[in-house]
Amino acid sequence: MRVTTAAKSAVLTSTLILATTGTAAALTDEDPGRAGAATRHTADVNIDLSAPVITRDSILIDAPLHTIWKVQTDVATWPSWQPDVDGVVKDTPGRLRPGSVFRWSTEGLDITSTVQQADYGKRLVWGGPAQGITAVHVWTFTPTRNGVLVHTEESWSGAPVLADRAALQAALDNSLRKWVDNLKREAETRVAG
Repeated sequence: MRVTTAAKSAVLTSTLILATTGTAAALTDEDPGRAGAATRHTADVNIDLSAPVITRDSILIDAPLHTIWKVQTDVATWPSWQPDVDGVVKDTPGRLRPGSVFRWSTEGLDITSTVQQADYGKRLVWGGPAQGITAVHVWTFTPTRNGVLVHTEESWSGAPVLADRAALQAALDNSLRKWVDNLKREAETRVAG
């Protein structure tokens, strides 16, 4: 019985991780180079460094920054390139910005994410609670000579994390690796196609 409970916990954890991680597609389609675009900077929102589960991952993407940003922030299209995302609904109309809310489903779990920071082409942060887990997910985008370095980090805290830290750590590690791999594939495919 304990194995069954642990297995169910790991599946729920993986689902929560995917949901919380990808969730917050809290980005902005606003290009600061366009006329009328707002360019204001607020203090950066960061992950919870004291959280029991923290994952960091990076990937170099051979595509223009605008393309990568568009793929990541167009949450309505996530299901077309993220196999684990079943559906996304934006509750806040218009571009994603701080305070924007969107709901999405992954592996049977329904998640509500709130954008906490959206600094066009540089930084995107979303998070919120899901099934007792509080997540903060940060994305940064850094142009380099060979493409754009996309870095992501996420923290999880809460009773479910403390109850099964190892399984949730593995689930979050796997979730973020799949997310950056899929983002790379989609952005590079759009450029090539």
